[in-house]
Amino acid sequence: MIVTCPKCKTRLKVAEEKISSEGTRFKCPKCSTVLLVRKPLSSLRHIDKGKVLVAVENTTIRERINSILKAEGYSVINALDGMEAIIKTIRELPFLAVLGLTLPKVYGTEACKRLKTKPETKDIKIILISALYDTPISETETMADFGADSYIDEQQLEDLLMDRVDILRGTKKPEEPESAKKIITEEEPKVSEKSSQPASAPPPAGEVDINLIDKARRLARTIISDIYLYNRPRVDEAIRNNNFSAALAHELNEGIRHYETKIPEHVRAIENFFTEAVNNFLLKKKEELLK
Repeated sequence: MIVTCPKCKTRLKVAEEKISSEGTRFKCPKCSTVLLVRKPLSSLRHIDKGKVLVAVENTTIRERINSILKAEGYSVINALDGMEAIIKTIRELPFLAVLGLTLPKVYGTEACKRLKTKPETKDIKIILISALYDTPISETETMADFGADSYIDEQQLEDLLMDRVDILRGTKKPEEPESAKKIITEEEPKVSEKSSQPASAPPPAGEVDINLIDKARRLARTIISDIYLYNRPRVDEAIRNNNFSAALAHELNEGIRHYETKIPEHVRAIENFFTEAVNNFLLKKKEELLK
């Protein structure tokens, strides 16, 4: 494209691909005036509301997401790792990117943060999908920490994916999806219908709210998943060296403290769900590392 220096009227040829969406500054070679050059409106690329990028390492989960989106008429672009997801999102400008949490090369959480800080992709909606151990993470914390617009557990894809997509597109109000009511948050634990007591109070003898047990198991698995997510090389090495508890003692103790503040004592007394989650995780990871 051709731009004219406002001071000396020199006509300058500028390669359009060198101009960012926010505009790029150039110095006039004749009079040294600094020019802010923006792309013409006709050449600006726009987000394509018919495209969705999907980057999930697990083939089965990726195919499930593809099937759901294609059935609704979306054009799906697939990426196999976090770096490819970033590159394709910048190139294709889909309206939505669905990213697995623990993608190869660049984690989905890190890809999310990078895309949200780039001017050309900051308005693209991002849904993070659980990738490890099929456990949910607090949606509020996930969105706040990584800049995601929504979060879905793998096990809830069929129930929630299109509801969340429609909400992000603005074609459905957040309060409408019935399936969203199935989520039990840490801040609002479900109370047993058999009792009018608050969830934090011990139930009558012989009566335990099964939802609180499920919550305890989910939270324990989530904590272990977080420990792995942020300490992956250390965890893998500790498992190979058979010293997981010693090598991750600080993280495990912090996790136990968090678990105990969220789970009532009468539920913790039923069974040590935290130890159960650790043992199940170690069995699974040992099998993976020995393959």
